[in-house]
Amino acid sequence: MRRMLQRHPIPHHVWQSVTRRVCVLRGLDAVQMAHLREKTTWFLDRKSITGAQGLEVTQSMRVAVAAQACLLILNLGVEHFDGWVEVILYPGAFRVKHAQMDAIGLVRNEASVLTGESWLRGPVILSWDDVERDTYHYQAGHNVVLHEFAHKLDGLTGVTNGMPPLRRGMSRKRWAEAFSEAYDALCQQVAAGESGFINPYAATNPAEFFAVMSEYFFTAPDILKNCCPAVHKQLALFYQTAAPR
Repeated sequence: MRRMLQRHPIPHHVWQSVTRRVCVLRGLDAVQMAHLREKTTWFLDRKSITGAQGLEVTQSMRVAVAAQACLLILNLGVEHFDGWVEVILYPGAFRVKHAQMDAIGLVRNEASVLTGESWLRGPVILSWDDVERDTYHYQAGHNVVLHEFAHKLDGLTGVTNGMPPLRRGMSRKRWAEAFSEAYDALCQQVAAGESGFINPYAATNPAEFFAVMSEYFFTAPDILKNCCPAVHKQLALFYQTAAPR
């Protein structure tokens, strides 16, 4: 790590100009920021961040993406981002086609427009328009970088199901109870057409619930703590950090 930091340092002026404007990093102390800079340097050394559809990716853009991704692993090992090597940035929302099986077993290709996507053993794909908005303009519960990289943590078990590999000493039973109860309550709320404080997209499936809860943990911890205190407690144990906001 020391050799890598010496070989490929992030220029001080770039680090300062980017990170001082990143909403989700506000409140981190000097020690945490120094640790985050190390993790971000590692990320940029090990992962490629490239543009699609003619998007020119600057060093500042790379730092903005990497720093927010590494906030998730600030107190976790870098091995939590093993198994993949690429981040792809589109200028804006992008269209994808996925095979979907209906209730009677017929498979259809369905197109959708996305702002981010995380492949289990492949790249993370992001819309730069949305990354830029979430990075520099605070929105409670919304951060596409945190969302898609939370899927990477979830997928370390080989499947994304809302149960990432937990820290030593954490209880899978308590995690499952906290998340299942909150997820079921949200699904019932959404089915009843009721509006709440949590993004209803979290009710899509347990994997999306974990990713959305991670967004709230770092961007709107007070909302999460009030709505889902048991989930907030489990995420605090997992990420081992007080949320910066």
